[in-house]
Amino acid sequence: QVQLVESGGGLVQAGGSLRLSCGASGRTFGFYDMGWFRQAPGTEREYVGAISRSGGVTHYADSVKGRFTISRDNAKNTVYLLMNSLKPEDTAVYYCAARGLSGVAKGEYEYDYWGQGTQVTVSS
Repeated sequence: QVQLVESGGGLVQAGGSLRLSCGASGRTFGFYDMGWFRQAPGTEREYVGAISRSGGVTHYADSVKGRFTISRDNAKNTVYLLMNSLKPEDTAVYYCAARGLSGVAKGEYEYDYWGQGTQVTVSS
């Protein structure tokens, strides 16, 4: 069982940056691939990106590629989402998720555990 808690959301102007954190409970954090998703009002949850359990492999949705960076610190049981050059269309609730199986996974159904989400609002 893994419990995930996101933090770091807030209000930022377009062009600005935010770094989200996702802390995990338990001593098996390093056994999970991690993903980030987001959901804007009235839309379905959207894949943002993922990172392998070792941190050696990352993957991003086209909409954020080159602007967002995912990293992790297994010693701190934490995964990060650094968001640069933010746009109003990045406004959403951001979720982290943990996946026991390895490999890039873009579908939310492929993840086993979810955080409660953190709101990111980008003003124009």
